[in-house]
Amino acid sequence: MKFPKSFLWGGAVAANQCEGAYLSGGKGLCVPDMLLGGSATKPRTFLPINDENAFYPSHEAIDFYHHYKEDIALFAEMGWKVFRLSINWGRIFPNGDDNVPNETGLAFYDSVFDECKKYGIEPLVTLCHYEIPWAIVTKYNGFYSRKTIDLFLKYAKTVFMRYKDKVKYWLTFNEINIPCMDAGGIGDLYGLGLIDKDDLNSSEPILLTDLKSDKQKTFTALHHEFLASALTVKMGHEINPEFVIGNMIAHETVYPLTPNPEDVLATLDRDNLANNFCGDVQVRGAYPQFILNYFEENGIDTSFIKEGDAEILKEGTVDMYTFSYYQSHCVTVKKDADKVNGNMSEGAANPYLKSTEWGWQIDPTGLLYTIQSLADRYPGVPLMVVENGMGAIDKVEEDGSIHDDYRIEYFREHIRAMREAVRRKLPLIGYTTWGPIDLVSAGTGEYRKRYGFIYVDRHDDGTGDFSRRRKDSFFWYQNLIRTQGEEL
Repeated sequence: MKFPKSFLWGGAVAANQCEGAYLSGGKGLCVPDMLLGGSATKPRTFLPINDENAFYPSHEAIDFYHHYKEDIALFAEMGWKVFRLSINWGRIFPNGDDNVPNETGLAFYDSVFDECKKYGIEPLVTLCHYEIPWAIVTKYNGFYSRKTIDLFLKYAKTVFMRYKDKVKYWLTFNEINIPCMDAGGIGDLYGLGLIDKDDLNSSEPILLTDLKSDKQKTFTALHHEFLASALTVKMGHEINPEFVIGNMIAHETVYPLTPNPEDVLATLDRDNLANNFCGDVQVRGAYPQFILNYFEENGIDTSFIKEGDAEILKEGTVDMYTFSYYQSHCVTVKKDADKVNGNMSEGAANPYLKSTEWGWQIDPTGLLYTIQSLADRYPGVPLMVVENGMGAIDKVEEDGSIHDDYRIEYFREHIRAMREAVRRKLPLIGYTTWGPIDLVSAGTGEYRKRYGFIYVDRHDDGTGDFSRRRKDSFFWYQNLIRTQGEEL
């Protein structure tokens, strides 16, 4: 069985994890520029720029800023149809509220999109992939201020007008539901540019896991992002009716740990809060009753929902539903269940699944389950998997080869699940693997946690010459695309 010829094969990156050149070309500081590296056992640290001896991984990342032509040529060699990337908001408006955009930043993305067009690759552009300008954090407390909605709209209009003939596919906010998961203050900072004032003014480094979170402020800021997204969708369609604009959900696929009805009900509640809340608002255009019940039960004051907001949400629904899928976990009311973590979520360990070196449970069947569930919940809405992959430690052999059979096996089984989804005639239109070229891990800030088909010579001690080389998985993915998924 083959995937349809129209299926969009490719890979996905984020500006803050690959571009580097963090102050080049007039770019301003953004949230990730303030984060040090960590490890599988040590969380990342928040430390505003004040230590010249500290290692901030995003400052150089893998230097895509200077290697983009080489990298896009490699993507084309694999046969990509689509390249998901983000525009770094701080390259366009260095302080977020500048009067005029930064021409050097705009010109950089012109060159990137032109390079994609050269090879027939469609860009899929995320407007905000955690790259909220730092000045917006310090001056407005991120999206906690309704003023930030207008700042985002100005940025979105600028890039929509500039690239309206070069980019067809857009996403508004990456993993917009992260603040609804277990990330706490990390999710607030990454996703909303929201940080507690005491944490912001701390004179000592703070572990991201120790950042404070206030649910009232979180849901207020998230509501403002919903409005920003809806207004952006409406504006985008006015600028170019051919635009296809989607949301992006970090799908936290969950199962009951046991048949205990309390576990089943807890799983439903978890799925609603973590996934369906943000999905419903952006696809259906309204707050579902279950989240209004949650607000009431948890003392959340909904006065942040102003007159006219409901109409904005209804008029700005997305054209497609896109999501990340890495793992699944279980939900239980038992307090002593073994725990697993991954992609800023936590749950009970599933005894039937294996895990990666970083403890993320591997569940290809869960991808099919997720696609089927979404197709049932949002009939007729196109679906796209825009992040999927596994972090692993790769060994470079003496001859320079990298034999990553473990990565091939991971992708093979997940693509097999997608092939079954296509056989069932579910509306799956594309697939972009996460980190098709090695980059900085968002969760740990590591280089050694490698995802790519392409190896980058860059390491956690700051060494490496940024050279690229193909792994075995590169040639496997190339053949898979060439055969439209027939040869797994």
